[in-house]
Amino acid sequence: MNYADIRPIDVANGQGIRVSLFVSGCTHACPECFNPEAWDFQYGNPFGPEQVEEILTALSKSYVRGLSLLGGEPFHPNNQKTVLELVEKVREQYPEKDIWCYTGYLFEDLAAGKVGDYGRALLEQLDVLVDGPFVIAQKNLSLRFRGSSNQRILEVSPSLEQGQPVLWDETTVE
Repeated sequence: MNYADIRPIDVANGQGIRVSLFVSGCTHACPECFNPEAWDFQYGNPFGPEQVEEILTALSKSYVRGLSLLGGEPFHPNNQKTVLELVEKVREQYPEKDIWCYTGYLFEDLAAGKVGDYGRALLEQLDVLVDGPFVIAQKNLSLRFRGSSNQRILEVSPSLEQGQPVLWDETTVE
């Protein structure tokens, strides 16, 4: 897997101060995507042990709330195994940190195991999922943590337990 960027401080892609990983590779090709250069699976640099260590070190700061995964597409089958391995290391080393993931896939398909070999396992490791493709006709700059009104911010554990999407409480401010 390649990655486009690692941001050790990010306040735009999830609640609180976060570390963000932008993976490379996406086949959704949403018109007017904010990161079209990351559609190319070869964009950026190879993701390996040095990048894992960079992320883990950035997460060690007490003021960092968690990790955000974006793209490209973290849930693309070509990226899932590497992203899952990273998330498992983050969970092991920092169980108190939360993990957000942005995807063009829908929760229902991920939960049903319809997206790649590791999609369901990756989903189970997340706290918050922002799902759905960016739709330019539904673009809304007033939305928190997403670009179009079709996208949902979901609490993953309750969603999996109830077998249906459970919306994240957007009034929560920390």
